Amino acid sequence: MQPNGPAPTPSACIEFRPANFMGVLHTAGTVSITAASFLLSRSGGLAWIGGQVLLAVALVQWFIVLHECGHETMFRSSRLNSFAGHIAAFFSVIPFSCWKRVHASHHRWTGWQDLDPTTESLVRSPLGTLERKFVNTSWRFWIPAFSVIYRINNYWNLRRLRGLYETNKAWRRMVSDTVVLLTVYASITVAFGPALVVKMTGLGVLLALVIEDPLILSQHTHIPQQVSRGGKVRPFGAFEQEAFTRSLKFPDWISKFVLLNFDAHELHHMYPFVPGYHLRRIPYTGRNEVHWWAWIRAVKRIRGEQFLFQNQNDSGIRV
Repeated sequence: MQPNGPAPTPSACIEFRPANFMGVLHTAGTVSITAASFLLSRSGGLAWIGGQVLLAVALVQWFIVLHECGHETMFRSSRLNSFAGHIAAFFSVIPFSCWKRVHASHHRWTGWQDLDPTTESLVRSPLGTLERKFVNTSWRFWIPAFSVIYRINNYWNLRRLRGLYETNKAWRRMVSDTVVLLTVYASITVAFGPALVVKMTGLGVLLALVIEDPLILSQHTHIPQQVSRGGKVRPFGAFEQEAFTRSLKFPDWISKFVLLNFDAHELHHMYPFVPGYHLRRIPYTGRNEVHWWAWIRAVKRIRGEQFLFQNQNDSGIRV
């Protein structure tokens, strides 16, 4: 890697294309981990705990598969991306059409905090006393409130989505995916009973959300962003978005086999057409990349309200 060298041009990375074989390989690995987690979770004691830990890993991977399929970079085939994307949406608890539309807007408006639908809520008036306590307590004690609010506000809030995306075709798809997903969850709960569903998934879902909280927040939070304040502005180009993005550096085996290089987030914004499983082949290291544990230690010393609603220029804390 060349952390201080010039970034390759997009044309130099055109060889890193999606491949159906690679997509099947990575998706099959996630399916296998999921199946193993359910088999172990049928038992009790240590086997059940091991199954729930495996399920947490699988759920994080399903979220990453959802991300790749939304970009149509997991497979070369659009149909395979759609098929796998809907399965990943089920495990990620995010309707697929809602994900695709919102995430596309995120890439278009990264750097403009009030125009990016995933960061818009962070541009707001000062928090009330109860809100401040909730944010600070959740952040301090690893309560995964953000991952839950992130899903509800960005992908399940149909009223907000209707305001953001007014075309009837897109709206019908988002409503359809939402209704289908809710129906499937309700049907499973009725068929197997709430107690069994909680036993088989409860701890795993909680652990996955605990992992996703800092993983998702690491990508753009507490980095100085621009604010349009209602003015007419142009989107930042892919390479310009590096300045508003952070990457985490995990051990190579975790980055490659567990996260599918989801931690290389600067590279992803610079080369969104490159599949995650090829990202680390690009001979460039993002300028905001930081070791994952050093970052965790640094941000957990900051109050949640500072970390979420300020940036390092406001707080004077560089993380």
